[in-house]
Amino acid sequence: MDGAMGPRGLLLCMYLVSLLILQAMPALGSATGRSKSSEKRQAVDTAVDGVFIRSLKVNCKVTSRFAHYVVTSQVVNTANEAREVAFDLEIPKTAFISDFAVTADGNAFIGDIKDKVTAWKQYRKAAISGENAGLVRASGRTMEQFTIHLTVNPQSKVTFQLTYEEVLKRNHMQYEIVIKVKPKQLVHHFEIDVDIFEPQGISKLDAQASFLPKELAAQTIKKSFSGKKGHVLFRPTVSQQQSCPTCSTSLLNGHFKVTYDVSRDKICDLLVANNHFAHFFAPQNLTNMNKNVVFVIDISGSMRGQKVKQTKEALLKILGDMQPGDYFDLVLFGTRVQSWKGSLVQASEANLQAAQDFVRGFSLDEATNLNGGLLRGIEILNQVQESLPELSNHASILIMLTDGDPTEGVTDRSQILKNVRNAIRGRFPLYNLGFGHNVDFNFLEVMSMENNGRAQRIYEDHDATQQLQEGQEFSITCLVDEEEMKKLLRERGHMLENHVERLWAYLTIQELLAKRMKVDREERANLSSQALQMSLDYGFVTPLTSMSIRGMADQDGLKPTIDKPSEDSPPLEMLGPRRTFVLSALQPSPTHSSSNTQRLPDRVTGVDTDPHFIIHVPQKEDTLCFNINEEPGVILSLVQDPNTGFSVNGQLIGNKARSPGQHDGTYFGRLGIANPATDFQLEVTPQNITLNPGFGGPVFSWRDQAVLRQDGVVVTINKKRNLVVSVDDGGTFEVVLHRVWKGSSVHQDFLGFYVLDSHRMSARTHGLLGQFFHPIGFEVSDIHPGSDPTKPDATMVVRNRRLTVTRGLQKDYSKDPWHGAEVSCWFIHNNGAGLIDGAYTDYIVPDIF
Repeated sequence: MDGAMGPRGLLLCMYLVSLLILQAMPALGSATGRSKSSEKRQAVDTAVDGVFIRSLKVNCKVTSRFAHYVVTSQVVNTANEAREVAFDLEIPKTAFISDFAVTADGNAFIGDIKDKVTAWKQYRKAAISGENAGLVRASGRTMEQFTIHLTVNPQSKVTFQLTYEEVLKRNHMQYEIVIKVKPKQLVHHFEIDVDIFEPQGISKLDAQASFLPKELAAQTIKKSFSGKKGHVLFRPTVSQQQSCPTCSTSLLNGHFKVTYDVSRDKICDLLVANNHFAHFFAPQNLTNMNKNVVFVIDISGSMRGQKVKQTKEALLKILGDMQPGDYFDLVLFGTRVQSWKGSLVQASEANLQAAQDFVRGFSLDEATNLNGGLLRGIEILNQVQESLPELSNHASILIMLTDGDPTEGVTDRSQILKNVRNAIRGRFPLYNLGFGHNVDFNFLEVMSMENNGRAQRIYEDHDATQQLQEGQEFSITCLVDEEEMKKLLRERGHMLENHVERLWAYLTIQELLAKRMKVDREERANLSSQALQMSLDYGFVTPLTSMSIRGMADQDGLKPTIDKPSEDSPPLEMLGPRRTFVLSALQPSPTHSSSNTQRLPDRVTGVDTDPHFIIHVPQKEDTLCFNINEEPGVILSLVQDPNTGFSVNGQLIGNKARSPGQHDGTYFGRLGIANPATDFQLEVTPQNITLNPGFGGPVFSWRDQAVLRQDGVVVTINKKRNLVVSVDDGGTFEVVLHRVWKGSSVHQDFLGFYVLDSHRMSARTHGLLGQFFHPIGFEVSDIHPGSDPTKPDATMVVRNRRLTVTRGLQKDYSKDPWHGAEVSCWFIHNNGAGLIDGAYTDYIVPDIF
C-alpha cells in the first residue's frame, strides 16, 4: 500500500461496547440447593436452581487504540440433574472474533477457523434445511449478539472463553470502552481488568459504572495512569453486588465505561511492526490544519420529514466546528443545482452565521440531480488551484449529504461513479453521509472508497448530531524503512510489536473487504483471496471465514458455528429460537488445563534448573539423571522426530549473579517448538509466548490465560504457571515457568520442559530427551558408599558400557511449578557420557527452529 496516499478514511463509529450476560437457565424438573462449600463461602445464596457463576472476568488489553478482549466465565452445576446455561454477550459489528473455547469435565472444545466455503460444505445439512446453528446474530445497527446455550452435567462445571479484537475510535474527544454488565445473578468472582498502553502517552483516564451508587463506585473502581500506561480494575465482592443487604439479586445491570485520551503534541502517531505501520490522525491535529470544504446537499422531495431535519442538524453541527482559517461553500441539488456563494469564502463569524441562516431556511425541490450537484462541488474545489493559489496548501474535502437516489440528469449509477472519479482525479477525498433506512448505501460507499473517503449512515431514529460525534480519526497502513522500524521498536518495546502487527492485519482486511465493492469480478476474486488468507493467518472471523467448534452438537446433530452476520441479516426475532448444545464425552481434548495437573503421569521425563535432565524408565521403575554443562547462548536439541520434522530446541542462559570460584549455572531461557507439517512454531521465553514468530504471529505474556490452536496443535497457557502443547498424532509437552523470588540462589527467570506423553512419537525420535522415548535397558550393581556418605555410588551397565553412577535427588516441577517434588535417580557424570548417544556436543544446533 502506498504510504503517500494521504488520509484513507473518516472512521465514524466511535466506541467499543460489550454486553455481558451470563444466565443460569434451569431445565424443567426439581432444583437442588447450592453446595455446602458454597454456603460456607457466601453469606447469601448465589445459586439459581443449583447453578452458580463461580467467576466472570473481562480482560481488556489496549495498545495504540487496538483492543484485545478475553471474556472468561466459569459456571458450576451443583444440582443432581443436568441444567442448561447460557453464555451471552454483545460485541461491536466492527470487531473480529479470534478465539472461542469451552472447557468441561477436563476436556476442552475449541473453535477452528476455516474459510466459509469449507465450513458451509462441512455443515451442508444445516445450510440446506435453513436451520440456524450459528452463535452470532445481528443485534441492532452497531452490535452483534454472541450466545451459546449448553447442557451441563450434574455436579459439573463449564468454562467459556471468548476472544475478540477491535480498533477503538474517538467519541467526544476521547476513546471509550463501554461494557454493558448484566450477569442476572450474583457472581462469586466478578472482575473487569483494563490495561492500556499508548506510545503517545495518556493525557487523561476515567472509569465509571452507571449501575453503582457514587460511594460504592469510589470503593470498587481502581484507576491509575502515568506516562504511557493506564490501568482500571473493577472487582466487587458478592456483598457489593447485592441490590440490597438482604437481597440475592444483583445490582450489576448497566454500563461500565472506561474513557481516556492520548497526548497530541505530535501531528501523528507512527506505529510499527514487521515492516508495516499504522498512522493515526485525530481531531486536535485536524483543527490545526486549514481546510477547504464544500458541502453538497440533497434537497429533493425524498428528503422530506426526518431526513431533511437531520440534514440541517448535521450541517449546523459541522459548520459550528469550523475554524477561522477554513474556507467553505454550500451546493444544493434537487431538480436543479444551486450554490450558496459559487466559490470558497472564509469561515469568519459573519459568514458562518449567514451560512447557518441559509441552511435553516432552504426548502425542498422535487427530483434528485445528484450527479450535477457533485460535479458543481468538485468544480468549486478544483478552482482553488487556478484562482486561489493561497489556499492550495489547505486540505480540501468534499462532503455530500443525501439519501442516495438519483432521479434527474445522469441517473445511471455506474456513469455517476465514473464522472465523479474523473472529476476529482485523486485530488481530495469525498465523504458521503447517507440518510434514512432506505438509502442506497452501497452506492455511496463505493463512491467514497473510489475517492479516498468513507461513507456513514445517519439513521432516522437517532440524533444526527450525536451520530456525527465521531472525532474524525484517520488511519493509514503502509510500509516503513527497516532501520526506522528497528529504532521505533527499540524505543517502544516488544509488547507493541505484536499488537501493531494485528492492528495492521485488522485494518488491511477491512480495507481489502471494502475495495471489493468497486472492482470487476476478477479483481474482486483476487482481493477476496488476499483478505481470506490474512483472516486465516491471523485467526479472525470475518465475512470470509467461519469458526466451527468440535465435540458438541444439538439434538439434531448440528454443530455450532461462529460467523460474521451480513449487513442485511434478519433481526433476531426472525431467526427462531436458539439451539442448545451438548458436549460430547467421546471427544476429549488433548490439552491439559491448570485444573488437570493431578492427571499428569506420576513420573515424567524432562529437563529443569541447571539444566538437570530427568529420564523416567518405566520398565525399571527407576529414574536416570544427568547434567549438561555448556556456555550461555548454546542451543541444544531436546526432541527431534525425523519422520514428521517435529522438534524442540532450547537455548541456555546464564545466572545474572555469578560469584568468583562458583559454578556458572546455566538454565533454559528460550524454547522453540516446531511442527513443520503444519507450519507451526512456538517460541517460549520467561517473558513471552509467541506463536509463529517468523510470520509475525500473536504474542502472549505469562499473565494471560489462553487456549491457542493451529492445525492439530493446541497450546494451553495457564497464567503465571505453565503451558501445555498437544500435537495430534504426536506428543504432549509441558513448559514450566520459574520466576525469581527474594532469597533465591538463581537471579534470572528460566524455563523447565517436560514430556507428558510421547507414545505416538516415531521410533526414530532423537535428541537429548527424545532418544529416551523408547525402552532403554540398564543394570545396576556393586552399590557402595561414595565420596558423600548420603549418596552411594554404583556400577551401571548401559548400552554395553560400564559407568560409575551416583544415587541422588533432583526436583520434578511438572506438577508443582513452585515447590517441585523430589525424585530419586541414578546420576550419570560427565555430561551424560555413556548414557546418551554420542557426545553431548552432537546435540548443539545453530538455531532455535
